[in-house]
Amino acid sequence: MKQIPNIITAARIVLAPVIALLIIHIHHLNSDVATASSVSSLTWLAVGLFILACVSDWLDGYLARQMKVVSSIGRMLDPIADKLLVGGCLLALALDFGADYLFIIPALIILFRELLISGLREHLAGAEIVVPVSLLAKWKTAAQMTALGLLMAVPAQPDWSWVAPAGIAVLWISALMTSYTGWQYFTAAADHLRD
Repeated sequence: MKQIPNIITAARIVLAPVIALLIIHIHHLNSDVATASSVSSLTWLAVGLFILACVSDWLDGYLARQMKVVSSIGRMLDPIADKLLVGGCLLALALDFGADYLFIIPALIILFRELLISGLREHLAGAEIVVPVSLLAKWKTAAQMTALGLLMAVPAQPDWSWVAPAGIAVLWISALMTSYTGWQYFTAAADHLRD
């Protein structure tokens, strides 16, 4: 019973590559001029799994706090699961949007920041220093996931001309938030880095 939050987090880690592979498969179906119905069905499956993974991000933390079973392994796995989900989807979506600088610039900002902060977290963890996650960082994650969900839905509804521009706009907003929260994290950890 106490392992339920960690099991949910582990499920998100498993879902991340499945969703990325679905996005890649949908891209190849589109390039092969597959039937619109199969592209649409697979796209909605990918979006549905992505939404499930996003909900699990909230659920694992909520259950851990409610059940009073917050663990060090859970604190370690949760950001890993988030980064795998976001990074995997960004890399897979690059097949569709990669040549578009409106996609690739914010995507690279997000990926670079997440890798830098992961390294910083690992360094600080070795010194047994914990920098708490800010409320803005949680909103940043929500913005990233909203942008990815919109961009993933594009193949299912090509007639919805607003979906791709809305997804790109939210991706830029999340990239700006990502940069700012990364700066906040480095600032909060600056004293420990000097040591």
